Amino acid sequence: MRENNTDLRVIRTKESIRDALVELIDEKGFEAITVKDITTRAKINRGTFYAHYQDKYDLMTKFEEEIMFEMSRIAKQNFPGVIAALGTNSPTLAPFSLAVSLFEYLNENNGFMKAVLGPKGDLSFQTRLKDFMWKTIYGNDVNAIIKEENLLVPGQYLVSYIASAHIGVIQQWLNSGMKESPQEMARIISTITVNGPLFAAGLKK
Repeated sequence: MRENNTDLRVIRTKESIRDALVELIDEKGFEAITVKDITTRAKINRGTFYAHYQDKYDLMTKFEEEIMFEMSRIAKQNFPGVIAALGTNSPTLAPFSLAVSLFEYLNENNGFMKAVLGPKGDLSFQTRLKDFMWKTIYGNDVNAIIKEENLLVPGQYLVSYIASAHIGVIQQWLNSGMKESPQEMARIISTITVNGPLFAAGLKK
């Protein structure tokens, strides 16, 4: 029972640190934040902070890695369905279920995602997110969605285009107050991804 209490306490501590970080990024930007700012806002002592993190950069990296780990888990869970649907007459359904799951996850973590992807957040996170998408969509994995032999353009440009576009759509959704549901966002991003931006703009039937 004692271990459970300890685990719960650690979870609560990390949550209060994360909430403090999100608020402070919004107020003064990540670069200006100090560990003292975080511990004061989270109502913890410095020893508790340093028991979990080396400094604010280590804190940010660990939170970002958690996000990417979860997104990777969601993607891998949905991969078999995506690959199966791509071979059918309704390829739009392929990324749809994956996109719904991802937008639901982003919705649950919207405070942190908005802070970290915003102008006052961590600019290196976008680069790491693109790298993560590269490995997910077009990695060395046999389950990679995109196969090198099928490419019409160099892989690194295609994946860079897809990743930048997805991050841009996510930022727009977060910054405009997430008025659309995860299902509606999944429909939007699947339509653009599968049929292309010219189709989505009504220029190509």
